Amino acid sequence: FSPGLLVVAGSFAAFRLLNRGLERLVPPPPSARRNRWKWRNIWTSLAHSALSGTHNPSPCRFCLHPELSKDLVGTHPPGAHSLVAVSVGYFLEDFVDMLCNQKLHQSWELLFHHSVVIVCFGIAVLLHQYVGFALVALLVEINSIFLHLRQILLMANLVHTTCYRLNSIINLGTYVVFRIATLAWMSRWLLLNRQNVPPATYAVGTVGMAIMTPMNIILFYRLLRSDFLK
Repeated sequence: FSPGLLVVAGSFAAFRLLNRGLERLVPPPPSARRNRWKWRNIWTSLAHSALSGTHNPSPCRFCLHPELSKDLVGTHPPGAHSLVAVSVGYFLEDFVDMLCNQKLHQSWELLFHHSVVIVCFGIAVLLHQYVGFALVALLVEINSIFLHLRQILLMANLVHTTCYRLNSIINLGTYVVFRIATLAWMSRWLLLNRQNVPPATYAVGTVGMAIMTPMNIILFYRLLRSDFLK
């Protein structure tokens, strides 16, 4: 039995317990009480983003160091495998939470997104390979901190505040740097290192990038239109 799977299971249980207790830790304001599960869900997601975004063990060195960037198949810093396994546990918990509490036509995009992430990160956890690549992908969670804060401020009816406006600017800036640029770098790495990756894994990675890139560009446009173009 893979130790990585134990970390995944422990992470799933921990985020589930956190989700259950968050209403006491962060009581929903009156404007969010009709959607209590969503309030808990977003705070749980924020906890994961803060954990994975701030504790990511220097993945940028893979992007900037030419020799290391060639070896994302096997090379990864200490603790990286556990961090990826923790993220798999979170995405599984969030998948189950949305499936149980939200109608499918409202959540299918995120469920699809989570399915792709779980498959790709799951391969890294089970094979102990491509962990460096998954680590670079977790840079996206730095932006997710501000993306989830935006949702919290919206639910708290604080859209007309300076805090919301400032968060919107930081959100879009980090979106370009940590989502769009990161996905572009990952797509480039896959293309340049095709000969180092087995065909089946290369196909999974390519399909994952082909799905994630348009989804993130569409979300960027929605954020830009909602917060700045109206």
